[in-house]
Amino acid sequence: MQLATLLSYRTQPAAGLHMALTRRCPLSCAHCSTNSMLSSEEHGGDMFLRFVETFTADDRPLALLLTGGEPLLRPQLVIGLAERAHAVGSRIHLMSGMFFARRPRVPVPIRRAIAAVDHLTASLDIFHEQQVSRADVFRVIHELVDEGKSVSFQITGLDAEDPYLADVTEDIRRSFHDQVPAMVRYVDPVGRAKTWLPKSQEPVASEIVPMPCTGAAWPVVTFDGTIVACCNQAVVDGPVPPHLRLGHIVEDDWQTVRARSLESPMIRAIRAFGPEYMANRFGDGKIACTGYCATCYKLGSEPGLAQRIEELTQRPVMQLIEAEMGTLRREEFEGQFFAREYASMLQLGVSANGSQA
Repeated sequence: MQLATLLSYRTQPAAGLHMALTRRCPLSCAHCSTNSMLSSEEHGGDMFLRFVETFTADDRPLALLLTGGEPLLRPQLVIGLAERAHAVGSRIHLMSGMFFARRPRVPVPIRRAIAAVDHLTASLDIFHEQQVSRADVFRVIHELVDEGKSVSFQITGLDAEDPYLADVTEDIRRSFHDQVPAMVRYVDPVGRAKTWLPKSQEPVASEIVPMPCTGAAWPVVTFDGTIVACCNQAVVDGPVPPHLRLGHIVEDDWQTVRARSLESPMIRAIRAFGPEYMANRFGDGKIACTGYCATCYKLGSEPGLAQRIEELTQRPVMQLIEAEMGTLRREEFEGQFFAREYASMLQLGVSANGSQA
């Protein structure tokens, strides 16, 4: 599975599923959004396996994205999940901090886990490089490319003027001959970065217009098995607002979670219009629009808003609006999640006909 294919699914509601296998990580990067340590939380693997066993050939996520912490601390669990997901047609994407690249050879269990997934994304940034050298990460990625593995990078920098981003992206293009794509993002003031990165004030628009939310497209399985509708780290870490909770993998199957994600009036409206527009257009003024995600977090606190949103989503025109806003989500996704200045990195390795080289 190539990065371009994965990104084509990313804005389709319930087309994919995020799954955080652990909050543990052997690295201690200064910008870590999950504030992960080796002593962080980790829950039994059986509940993740049992949930993936509820996927069927007729009803399963197209893509299962395995994250952490560091998911490759649990190589056998990765293999077990991949076997079960592949059996019904789901594809597996895994994101890793590449801690194992510090060794001359990739440990056999980790190599088998990488072989079991369809795509590996390696995190690389100035913070990771203090613990795992770029040369070591490149060495492993070169080995995987030579073996025919589908790979990409996720690069994180401070802002568009960060000289590290210019340096590392040029190095990737040169070293891999423009054949390995990269997702370039900026550090958010969450997790460990919250202690040193100034939090920029979210702009509050003078005129509030619909702004579809791409973050609510895929359900997210958090470290303890709770399933939420949003990939915002504040929601993942909890406490989860009731209107963004989809269930728990011990209690619910994929079909139930998918149905809740697609049918919840509140989540549908968040995806179609964005939280600020909903609060402004359908609220009683009790929720101040203090920023996009901050407003979303408070949507369930206003009595009567949920009922008005449900009435909205029952209108026949809603399906047409969702289809139109779905197109807008696809157009806006890359600009919302990735650095516009490095958008060309997403297309590396893609041939003129749109396939991966």
